[in-house]
Amino acid sequence: MDKLTASGQPLIQVSDFEGPLDLLLHLIKTNEMDIYDIQISTITAQYLDYLHQMQTLRLDVAGEYFVMAATLMAIKAKLLLPKPQTVAPVDDEDFSDPREDLVNQLLDYQRYQQAAALLKERAQQRAQHFTRAAMTVPADTKLTVAPGVTVTDLQAALVKLVHRATVSQPVTTHVASEQYTIKDQMQVVLHRLTRRPVAFDQLFTAAPSLEEVVTTFLAVLELTRQHRVAVHQASRLVPLEINTVSKEEEAHDANRAS
Repeated sequence: MDKLTASGQPLIQVSDFEGPLDLLLHLIKTNEMDIYDIQISTITAQYLDYLHQMQTLRLDVAGEYFVMAATLMAIKAKLLLPKPQTVAPVDDEDFSDPREDLVNQLLDYQRYQQAAALLKERAQQRAQHFTRAAMTVPADTKLTVAPGVTVTDLQAALVKLVHRATVSQPVTTHVASEQYTIKDQMQVVLHRLTRRPVAFDQLFTAAPSLEEVVTTFLAVLELTRQHRVAVHQASRLVPLEINTVSKEEEAHDANRAS
């Protein structure tokens, strides 16, 4: 599939460049210029020479390259114009640098390039890992779940908490290493439990993240598998309740399983 520009038009590559900003960054790096202090005269001349070379070779050049050429020439013309003469002394800071918008575009494009390179590197690293296929729960695995509590009930409780976590999340976020593990959340759940049952949604903070909800849910399932906590629900209209399993109950369940 052909690559497309932001406007949905086909992206025409000029040599190894995917747009005028890519070409400009290449010229700036080749000339070892400071991106904040671009020598417009030099860059414009080299940019136009490159386009002329492409036309000489009869290669198709996208219109956006000519738009950038016009922009460079306009900036060059503004820099050549003399500053207006006034009676009162004028501070140089009152005049905006005509290169400022171009510099900001180049910096943004450079950030996207760096982010894309990082994501590509992580994708290559991830390709070296083998993910085990999903496995069904063994038939002989028993969970300490009270009669009447079905898998659907557990799923409904999880969906409710995931929705609450999703709504509370900001629109923008950042990628970070995992903060929660099943082992750590098992300890958190046991620490919060007392001999009195605790509602399932009370195991979380006021505004839990999606990662916290999912990891804690898996921790509760693992604790029930180990017969360390029990899950109850008095009726369909009340939330699930989690409670620790006493030593006597644990021994009774072990004897019954054997």
